[in-house]
Amino acid sequence: MRIAFASGKGGAGKTTVAASLAVVWPRPCLIVDADVEAPNLHLFLQPDLDAAQAVYLTVPELDAEKCTACGACADMCAYKAIAMLGGKPTIFADMCHGCGGCFEVCAPAALNRGQRELGSLQWGRWNLNPAREQVLLMGKSRVGEAMSPPLLRALERAFASTARKGAADGPDILIDSPPGVSCPAMTTARMADALVLVAESTPFGMYDFKLAHAAFKKLGLSLAVVMNRAGMPGNEAGDAALERYCAAEGLPLLARLPFDIQAAEGYARGNLPPAGTDANAQAWRGRFESLQQALCRWIGGQPWTDLADSARQPETAEQARAGRFCDGQGAAEARHA
Repeated sequence: MRIAFASGKGGAGKTTVAASLAVVWPRPCLIVDADVEAPNLHLFLQPDLDAAQAVYLTVPELDAEKCTACGACADMCAYKAIAMLGGKPTIFADMCHGCGGCFEVCAPAALNRGQRELGSLQWGRWNLNPAREQVLLMGKSRVGEAMSPPLLRALERAFASTARKGAADGPDILIDSPPGVSCPAMTTARMADALVLVAESTPFGMYDFKLAHAAFKKLGLSLAVVMNRAGMPGNEAGDAALERYCAAEGLPLLARLPFDIQAAEGYARGNLPPAGTDANAQAWRGRFESLQQALCRWIGGQPWTDLADSARQPETAEQARAGRFCDGQGAAEARHA
């Protein structure tokens, strides 16, 4: 099972939610930092990272002796990574998307296969989860690299080798997506079986949340919502507006995570809300355990209108069956709306 956590804007709390869920996840999970332009999960989970593995994209290099200056490669390139300047092809490798079309149309075989470094992948083990050691996979773009999707596809190939999509016997995969609705965010969403939108109910947060919902629902994924920073002083109308929107759009509202200055201060120091030992951390652990149960029941097919309340109640036998993938039993296919 692959679950992506996304948001309409940076700072909504998707990294907090994804990482905190990994801390309380009851079975093996792989948490993936797909925000490759600014990865930060490692700052909170403190993994023992392996050496970085460089990722490359195949790009054309011109063999001037073979080139006949026919221009077929430039005509083929939709991204203008090859342009005819001074009567000969000029290659802008940083603009190349690696589609390989230029190699196919070059009759004299005047293009050699070169490489452009996209960034790197790193694996690491971490032990904030008291039940078991868990695994982090992180992607990181090369400084100055303009394109994230090719690196994200390499990231997907890496975690797909660990767990087949939809397999019940492998680890569950929690994906911290890039923020917003740009190409990196959409590329990451397509990797998932289900997507959780983390939203805050401020005016800016609501505007961006609606944009994200409009974009992601076109992918045909199962979508649910977590309200973050609920109960901010003076924002009661915002909370109510977010709840009304979710009800009108048929979006399951899995949790209302409260506004908490103490948790925010700890997060600023690199501490996840449920990872400590004090009373506030224990309260947050309970909230994320409830969210984890609600998430599993939603994916298992329980009617979403019951989730917010039932997550705080003891499990029935029927609910346990609905959330069976989180206990390592049965099929782990997502329920598609």
